Amino acid sequence: MARAMESLKRRVAIGYTLYALGFALFFTAIVALAVEGIESHLVDSRLRDVEVWAAPRSLAGLPVEMPAGLSFHRGADIPRSLRGLAAGLQEKKVDGVSLHILAGSDTHGDYVVVDHTSDYEKVELLVYSMFAVSVVGFLAFSWFLGGYMARRLVTPVEELAAAIRGNATALPLQERRDELGMLARAFAAHTDELRAVLERERFFTGDVSHELRSPLTVIMGAAEVLMANGGSPATLAAAERIYRAAQEAAGCVNVLLLLARAPDLAQMDEVDMDSVARREVDTYRPLLANRAVRLRYEGDAPFGVRAPRELCVAVVGNLVRNACQYTQHGDIVVRLADRRVIVEDSGPGLPAAVRAALAGQAAAPPSSASAGTGLGLALVRRICCYLGATLELQDRPGGGSIFTIEFPKFNDSLTQT
Repeated sequence: MARAMESLKRRVAIGYTLYALGFALFFTAIVALAVEGIESHLVDSRLRDVEVWAAPRSLAGLPVEMPAGLSFHRGADIPRSLRGLAAGLQEKKVDGVSLHILAGSDTHGDYVVVDHTSDYEKVELLVYSMFAVSVVGFLAFSWFLGGYMARRLVTPVEELAAAIRGNATALPLQERRDELGMLARAFAAHTDELRAVLERERFFTGDVSHELRSPLTVIMGAAEVLMANGGSPATLAAAERIYRAAQEAAGCVNVLLLLARAPDLAQMDEVDMDSVARREVDTYRPLLANRAVRLRYEGDAPFGVRAPRELCVAVVGNLVRNACQYTQHGDIVVRLADRRVIVEDSGPGLPAAVRAALAGQAAAPPSSASAGTGLGLALVRRICCYLGATLELQDRPGGGSIFTIEFPKFNDSLTQT
């Protein structure tokens, strides 16, 4: 019901009908005043004409014959219910019958001229009935006319909105010379600008990612050689750190390259998120060495996602890695439920700047040591946007964060166990 009331078409039709209703009420008041005024004028004139004709004849002793609906009474002939009336025109109901009465007096006493108003009431009722039917018809016509005008106005806007939502290459209505044409041309120009910017960003990201792969491969190769040749423990530890950092950077480059190429998700094979989440939990478990943190995985509801496996690994791995890096005590829980991946930790929570960046808001750079979570979460947010998934952040009761990634139901061929 709320959506129906918010419809612009309905608003236009209701506005048009309310305008017509106000217009009809205004004329109803005018007609009512006119009918009452005309009736009063006719009755008053008729009674005074009868008085001018009948009173002298009555004084002269001549017969006073009245047409149907009119009567003249003098002295003792005046009915008891009409005696003692003040001089002048007045209305009175006698035995349920409405009467218009002109009371007067002369040298021979009081007299009254009586007009039965039944004929006027019938005419008045007929006039008001016809006017009421006309008002109802006018309002109905106004409602349908308002709906027709609303459709004429709103339907082109809906077509334009549908074309924009559907990423149409050519927007409709651009040939029109009215305001809708101006709006369509403005949207088309702005859309072309955005597409150009996105294309430049995509090509730039792809080129940079491609160029970074070669030096990262060289770095990982050199680190492998150092680890293979042994050496001092300090040299071996440094080589392992270099190799691990280069491997993470290479994974990030591969993700950026995939996002730049934007493969068709409908053509992708399904990725088992249960195996991805288990692997990432095992991969980052060593980060918790010598810390009082317990990492648990609860994969009670496995499901599949049509996407490149690298993106699924990156979106889950970044959340698990951040939780393991910045949680100093307590628990980290990774679980699957209802096409959702949930990562819950008891860490210090996210800085305000990272929260703002995650929500797509502008914010000052964070100054805390946890600022490194910003880039990983930004990458997670971008991957979720590409996959059509939603990323939600909640504060954990007692401290910490709860990240929830909910994937759309493109294909659900992997059944729950």
